[in-house]
Amino acid sequence: MLKPLILATMTLLPMMAAADSLPGYDHIQVDAPHRPRVMEAAVWYPAGGESYTIPLGANPVFTGTRVSFAPRIAEGRYPLIVVSHGSGGNIDGLGWLAGPLAVKGAIVIGVNHPGTTSRDSSPRRTVQVTERARDIPAIIDAALAHPDFGPMIDPDQITVLGFSLGGATALHVAGAQMDRAAYGAYCDRFADASDCRFLQRGGVDPHDLPAEWEATDMADPRVSAMVAVDPGFGYAMTDDSLSRITARSLIINLGDEKTQWDATEAGPAGANLVGRIPAATLTRLAPAWHFSFLGECTAEGPAFLEAEKDDPICGEPEGGNRKSLHDKAIAEIAGFLSLGD
Repeated sequence: MLKPLILATMTLLPMMAAADSLPGYDHIQVDAPHRPRVMEAAVWYPAGGESYTIPLGANPVFTGTRVSFAPRIAEGRYPLIVVSHGSGGNIDGLGWLAGPLAVKGAIVIGVNHPGTTSRDSSPRRTVQVTERARDIPAIIDAALAHPDFGPMIDPDQITVLGFSLGGATALHVAGAQMDRAAYGAYCDRFADASDCRFLQRGGVDPHDLPAEWEATDMADPRVSAMVAVDPGFGYAMTDDSLSRITARSLIINLGDEKTQWDATEAGPAGANLVGRIPAATLTRLAPAWHFSFLGECTAEGPAFLEAEKDDPICGEPEGGNRKSLHDKAIAEIAGFLSLGD
């Protein structure tokens, strides 16, 4: 009778992980003066020893990932990648991307942006793009100053990587500036675009956006590379500011003409960001659509979303496979940043 009980108990305990199989994972605090309280950042990094594994980001919709909790850091000097999640998302939900990039030789860090994260996301906060952009330099400061991680970071290799609203954040930190009138005109032209409808449902007039959009240059000269996946607000970004971006830039467009998200703003069919940013590269990943960049879904996820009357974010276009798309994205981003070479 004891053996089944022991085995059942063991399944509830964290398991030991080999250092080369999973990324290390820990938290550090980020003191951001523009926020009312200290933020907690998630950090993925190359593990230098064994530790216990824990699940990350698992819930009724998403399968989540597994990480090695707080092992020692593998000796070395690593590039820093700061990740910005999408509107309504969260940083652990991008663990499928952050973890493999860390295993390939990077320190990856991000926070849940207040006002635009899971269970704390509103249209009114979504348009406060400078709040999000200010989070990134604060995260970089905290990482470089951290007694454990700071000495392991190469300050000449700092990348900002973002998805959707996080893509707009990445562009903002790379030097993009916004034109409020241009965004209002975009919503006039594409009234059914998901981003415009999202703002309007929350009572945000796309013609009456924060003046700070046009008055703030958020470029961080420490950022040497930028990756933006299906970035938002592309139509609002000015030609002049984009032409002055010096960071190596990769724009990833999810899907093709039939399946790309209606607010996708990468490539000539949209805001032509690649054509307006010097030394920018465009990569299209398909079959996919905008939400293919979210985590893999549980078998019960679609029914759960339907019951909650939520967006069908677990669906895929014909021929689409989320795991395969993720593998392509990891390979594309790792190649762009020369990780694992």
